[in-house]
Amino acid sequence: MKIKRFEDMKARQEARNSAKMTYKAISKNKNFYKDFKLKEQIQGATVSVMSNIAEGFARGSDRDS
Repeated sequence: MKIKRFEDMKARQEARNSAKMTYKAISKNKNFYKDFKLKEQIQGATVSVMSNIAEGFARGSDRDS
């Protein structure tokens, strides 16, 4: 079965779940939430995973150039 949309990829779905859990965990911990630099870095890394999956899918190839 060929995947037609990157949203259908299991890796992307797991990355999205991970991002949701990360944001939820950060919002529940007030000390962590107050450390803006660390909070932004962790949230950025979590979103970056999803972005990298989408970018790789858009290439349409398994070859890295």
